[in-house]
Amino acid sequence: MAEYYIVYNGQQVGPMSKEQLKLYGLEPNSQIWCKGMANWAPAYTVPELMEVINGVNQHQPHNTYRQPPQQSYQQPILDLNAPAQRAVSPKDKVVCGLLALLLGGLGVQYFYLARPGAGLICLLLTFVTCGLWSVITLIQGIYMLMMNDAEFQRKYVLSTASFPVL
Repeated sequence: MAEYYIVYNGQQVGPMSKEQLKLYGLEPNSQIWCKGMANWAPAYTVPELMEVINGVNQHQPHNTYRQPPQQSYQQPILDLNAPAQRAVSPKDKVVCGLLALLLGGLGVQYFYLARPGAGLICLLLTFVTCGLWSVITLIQGIYMLMMNDAEFQRKYVLSTASFPVL
């Protein structure tokens, strides 16, 4: 299985599967790179991404897509020696929302999201405010449960913010 990198908000992010590219709003002109490619290229030029772009099943023909207009883009440099980007692993918003509702003052929802720094901040805020911070995490849990999956992934899992609250 190929591991892809995508340019998202001007930064390269990855590695990830082609299904995870959808969480970054994969479009035909999204700049993509994977091992074996000489340079970054628009997603529509990568045949195995056509089913993701078109939203079709693998067994359907891929002729439903027409080529988009050309867009100028300055190619970023892939630095293999740079620190690894945040690993992408989809988290369940229902689990996270329930953790925020029930144990939010302890920061458990942030530990679940693999953000231990945010979990410790949340725990500290609960201690300093004598538990009043738990009201905010209760609201956060409701908010998490009300948003759609893509929005949840973008705001809490894929975000570069170290302490995403609401």
